[in-house]
Amino acid sequence: MSEQSPEGGRYEDEGAQALPEYAERVLDVAERIPPGRVMTYGDVAEWLEEGGPRQVGRVMALYGGAVPWWRVVRADGVLLPGHEQRALGHYRAEGTPLKEASRAAEGHLPHIDMRRARWDGGERAEGHT
Repeated sequence: MSEQSPEGGRYEDEGAQALPEYAERVLDVAERIPPGRVMTYGDVAEWLEEGGPRQVGRVMALYGGAVPWWRVVRADGVLLPGHEQRALGHYRAEGTPLKEASRAAEGHLPHIDMRRARWDGGERAEGHT
């Protein structure tokens, strides 16, 4: 898995192979998403004009640990299973709009308010590949 260098970029563990080009592009988009905003897996694929939500999800699962992974989300705003508490901490720290869960909801975890939190890539879209 790649790690983040002190300069903020990504580098590979010794002996590891370079990231696939598509993975680099996905991770670049994840790094561009401003704090407090999110993009869906499908949004990222659409912005790149390549792949689909499953391909983006696979890249994030394999290589996303070195980027703000919590900003690439499911389209329904449900928190990433198995990482809910870590993601929730990031969302609260960044001021990401959330909708509180009803008491009837399993786990009573909030979900992302997609209408308010979704970023279209417009503010920093220049220079994307």
